[in-house]
Amino acid sequence: MTQEPTSVPEQPAARALIIVDVQNDFCEGGSLGVEGGAAVAASIATVLRERADSYAAVVATQDWHIDPGSHFSDSPDFIDSWPVHCVAETEGAALHPELSEAAGYIRHHFRKGRYAAAYSGFEGRLSADEDDVADESGELLGDWLRGQDIAAVDIVGIATDYCVRATALDAKSQGFATTVIAPLTAAVHPANAPEVLQELRDAEVTVLSLG
Repeated sequence: MTQEPTSVPEQPAARALIIVDVQNDFCEGGSLGVEGGAAVAASIATVLRERADSYAAVVATQDWHIDPGSHFSDSPDFIDSWPVHCVAETEGAALHPELSEAAGYIRHHFRKGRYAAAYSGFEGRLSADEDDVADESGELLGDWLRGQDIAAVDIVGIATDYCVRATALDAKSQGFATTVIAPLTAAVHPANAPEVLQELRDAEVTVLSLG
């Protein structure tokens, strides 16, 4: 009797957690503080402590501005121009203390926006040396993820309506199965968040929503 071949169960896609811009300047008390930013930082830190090992990689992006041009303004419109924030090597650019305490779970940092606005984490380059403030030679986030055989990403962080949105849209356009965990984000303009999340759904990004 010929034995039927045993089917091999399909393995789940390798998944990464992308923590977007959970920095001091984007949390309460910072130069561009977002309401709920500190709570998001604490919640992400809890997720890291409880299930970081469920991810093949955990990475953080950071705004790391040196001279981003008109992105900084003395009279910002809070749409395209902003107060000075996340200047390279300042305390405002550092990860929120809640994440600093969980820093051992975050293995790689991707810095963006040295000389441009750079909303998307996929504009960020791998930081290999904390002292190389202006170094832009590191690997881009998308290339790095592909090199790690990552096929799916979960995205959390700040801000829902700007850098989280841009990072999610770029992740999807680069072929990653993309999920935004909405309860682990905070918006600059909270009233716009439902519209932004619907835009992401329309782009075939999975959104895990509040409630």
